[in-house]
Amino acid sequence: MTTLHGQGVSRGVAIGPIHRLGSGPAELRPRSGAVPEEELARFEAARAQAGVELEEIYQQTLETLGEENALLFQIHQMVLEDPDFCEGVEERIRDGADAAYAVQEASRDAAAAFAAMDNDYMQGRTADVLDIGARLIHILNGTEEEALVLTEPAVLAAEDLAPSQTARLDRSKVLAFVTAGGSVNSHTAIFARTMGIPAVVGLGRSLELLSQGREVAVDGSTGEVVVAPDGAVRAEFEARQSAACAERAEAECYRGRASVTRGGRKIELCANVGGPEDIEAALAGDAEGIGLFRSEFLYLQRSDYPDEETQLSAYRDVLERMGGKRVVIRTLDIGADKQADYFQLPPEENPAMGMRAIRICLTRPEVFRTQLRALYRASVYGKLAIMFPMITSPAEVRSVLEAAAAVRGELDAEGIPYAGDVELGIMIETPAAALLSEELARQVDFFSVGTNDLTQYTLALDRQNASVACFDDPEHRAVLRLIAMAAENAHRAGIWIGICGELGADPSLLQTFLDLGIDELSMSPGAILRTRMQVCQMGQ
Repeated sequence: MTTLHGQGVSRGVAIGPIHRLGSGPAELRPRSGAVPEEELARFEAARAQAGVELEEIYQQTLETLGEENALLFQIHQMVLEDPDFCEGVEERIRDGADAAYAVQEASRDAAAAFAAMDNDYMQGRTADVLDIGARLIHILNGTEEEALVLTEPAVLAAEDLAPSQTARLDRSKVLAFVTAGGSVNSHTAIFARTMGIPAVVGLGRSLELLSQGREVAVDGSTGEVVVAPDGAVRAEFEARQSAACAERAEAECYRGRASVTRGGRKIELCANVGGPEDIEAALAGDAEGIGLFRSEFLYLQRSDYPDEETQLSAYRDVLERMGGKRVVIRTLDIGADKQADYFQLPPEENPAMGMRAIRICLTRPEVFRTQLRALYRASVYGKLAIMFPMITSPAEVRSVLEAAAAVRGELDAEGIPYAGDVELGIMIETPAAALLSEELARQVDFFSVGTNDLTQYTLALDRQNASVACFDDPEHRAVLRLIAMAAENAHRAGIWIGICGELGADPSLLQTFLDLGIDELSMSPGAILRTRMQVCQMGQ
């Protein structure tokens, strides 16, 4: 019996035999004698065929997993048409590579760029690019994608699961997912949560211990995978299964209820979303609103700045679909790990403390103005709040508010309507913002604490540096004291304060946040009902 440890990304417990899935197309080597003109034509034909296949998968996914998960395959279509990706392939072909090898190398380069980003949503695009690359390679080489046909219920084990494979699974036969790679926001994880299937990712080389047919016990909450469990361990996991089923059933009883403690304390439970595709999960999770909508997805998936109409369409969509519930949209948070080539940001020795987020907006006013115009125009379609990241001083807030006022003046002059009750708030994610929160609270309508960056900056700890990960302590007393200070000053000024970082869904800190007076917690949609149940069972 061996216990492996990965990252649990979809709650639940499963026990069953392993079904191993291959690792995708074999490693390709350059083929000599390729004729560029012929290879370019082959690439274009493969793109066209891939588009037809993706449309078929879109329709299948629409029927089985709903519109929001199906929209992923429209994103895949966008990758097929992305100029940067296509140019990367075509340049390699012109340099003498055959089409399949060129696709392999271009898709790997694009995937590596996404994987390096410190943003779960964008890291999740890694699998999308590799999935598209694998599809094109299968078409170019005339090979078939490995079919996922299970004759009996099994735990599916793979290096990683392509989104197109995951979406077409017979969920009645899949007990759990376990993968060597992946992340909390990879589409393997998202689909697993949508389908209610336990999942553990990030097992790395330990996956080699999971041979075909071997029995395993999987806990998607703790990240444990036990190989060949003995009788006692099997009984323990069966008890966990029963407890998990009972908890889910109990939490479901809180759907539609207000998140109020027995003592009458109300706390709003909202969802963090990375893009429009996550809205359905927020609604299914019974979110009371969107506490963090990351607008940078509009910038990171393009080869040029999104114009006002493109942004308006995206913001209008989320506001309408949330049906009058508050949607907090964070303005552009590009920079550091989230790079878009067309911004032409210079290399920095310490990008986490460099030109990013609100600093870009204030130094590139036209980019900021376009986003603010789109946001205000969209505000008539729902309940909008605008949140500004990476604030460190009252002067920055004054500049932001002046920019917003200027946009409202433009819209008034043009006769374009906008809502008059748009809340303007800031993120408390730097120690400076927390320490100056008394003054900042008098300038804005709300605070939202970004615990990930607040922890990084408070503890002088680079979240991108794996060698110092053991020193990362988001529950450090210094971090909690800064949150307490911000909460006290927010309430003194009569504004609300929320938390939108990873700590928002930490059940061990819920009572602490209630004691501090936190008004709102924003988290993964799947954690909302469980957290509401916990809130409603609290005495204060």
